[in-house]
Amino acid sequence: MLSCREVSALLSDQLDRRLSLKERIGLRLHLAMCRACGRVEAQLRFLREAMCGLPKQRRDAKRS
Repeated sequence: MLSCREVSALLSDQLDRRLSLKERIGLRLHLAMCRACGRVEAQLRFLREAMCGLPKQRRDAKRS
């Protein structure tokens, strides 16, 4: 079974790439048994959704 540290890394990785089947199964198994990692997953999901809701900055805007 994956450690909490490994799960934390996979939760971050899944934001950037598609996890392998083995990684997804291990992640889901761990999350089903570990409430702390489940909370971390929920926090990352909340942050991702909040960031997606922000307006995109114009690329040609001058930076101060």
